[in-house]
Amino acid sequence: MQVTETNADNLKREFTVVVPANDIDAKIDSRLVELSSQVKLPGFRPGKVPMKLMKQRYGKSVMGEVLEALVNETSQEVISERSLRPAMQPKIEVTSFDDGKDLEYSIAFEIIPDIEPMDFAKLNLEKLSVDVPAEEVDDSLGRIAENHKTTQPLKRKRKAKEGDVVTIDFKGTVGGEALPGMAGDDFKLELGSGQFIPGFEEQVVGANIDDDVTVNVTFPEGYGNEKLSGQDAVFEVKVKDIEETVAAEIDDALAEKLGEESLEKLKERVAEQVKAEYDRIAHSHLKREVLDQLADNHDFDVPEAMVEAEFDGIWKQIEADKEQGKLDEEDAAKSEDELKAEYQDIAVRRVRLGLLLSEVGGKNEIDVTQEELNAALLQEARNYPGQEQAVFEFYQKNPQALANLRAPVFEDKVVDFIVDLAKVTEKSISPDDLRKQIEAENAAVSKKKPAKKAAAKKAPAKKPAKKAAAKKADA
Repeated sequence: MQVTETNADNLKREFTVVVPANDIDAKIDSRLVELSSQVKLPGFRPGKVPMKLMKQRYGKSVMGEVLEALVNETSQEVISERSLRPAMQPKIEVTSFDDGKDLEYSIAFEIIPDIEPMDFAKLNLEKLSVDVPAEEVDDSLGRIAENHKTTQPLKRKRKAKEGDVVTIDFKGTVGGEALPGMAGDDFKLELGSGQFIPGFEEQVVGANIDDDVTVNVTFPEGYGNEKLSGQDAVFEVKVKDIEETVAAEIDDALAEKLGEESLEKLKERVAEQVKAEYDRIAHSHLKREVLDQLADNHDFDVPEAMVEAEFDGIWKQIEADKEQGKLDEEDAAKSEDELKAEYQDIAVRRVRLGLLLSEVGGKNEIDVTQEELNAALLQEARNYPGQEQAVFEFYQKNPQALANLRAPVFEDKVVDFIVDLAKVTEKSISPDDLRKQIEAENAAVSKKKPAKKAAAKKAPAKKPAKKAAAKKADA
């Protein structure tokens, strides 16, 4: 094999590789001999088929197989012998080949730059710590009690109000036509829950038991059932019963229902959960600070192809947001050239930080364990209630999606490693001050200095649970 380097400009590398015809013929003959022991041809025992006949029958297909294997094998040799680290999949182009002649091809790629991480002991970081006020624990307990509310008959007859659960019969029509799914009997509807389409529940508020109510509503544009999208509808509603909702008592019985032995233990658990959520927010602040300081202290060339791929991903999202009218006012006021220049800088920053964290992780043997990956997968599955099994199967069948799930876990571990080496001062802060500080930072950095690239999660789309007829008539 003859290798000639044709380009060594900065991070770019390009080689011309020539594989002698003799080597190719030898590989082809070897493969044909191997194949002859497996094929069955009339009049010949396995392994006894003449080479001439094997070449006539299988020469072309074996040649394609051998050439592909040779290109893969020799290109890897070019890379490994020179201890190069391609940033992305090399581009290979066959430039010359004919039967019985040498194979010539080019291989081009960019390499990962040499990265010298800073002395992390020189980083000065501020770690925010929140002491959870007792009233926040009480508020959380109140929400838990509200989520475990029950219904009971009215103590005295009155009109239905928001928060009540009414039992209704309803029949709906569009343009006088009753469509499938627009009727129901003995349906229990919590007023104010948003279970039905906008405007429906509000018109039942104020009704008495045994009242007949005519509800006029308009189905939203883009509604799931095209026949109903944007259409005016009339529902005849019979109110058969009214029950009031009652929050659960915050006592030992509620604690036992939630798996705790006493109310005191439940309070401790809630306090830990609230504290954990504030710690998560504080950690996000610390991580942003780490990444900002790393970006300020490292400046090295990054592979153009990686930046281009990163930018393409960002720009597709920008175009989608623009099409849907979701661009913020600042971006919407800029020209396309201005936006591209801004997001190009963001892409460079993201790639540089990604390469730096990867280098730190590799040098310090930081990796994501199977247990940690399983925990991340479990957390992802919880985002899709009722579809957990589908989520697991999706990631099992999609290695790239699983790699994307692994990436933020790895990133967090590397950041934690850096924090352990840095000078960290702890600052106590109230929950309100923490929220204000995070909001201010989010507004300040906006897109100028994003903390990290969100993991590209390709997961099963959330499918809303089937609603009652008036919510989704075609359910």
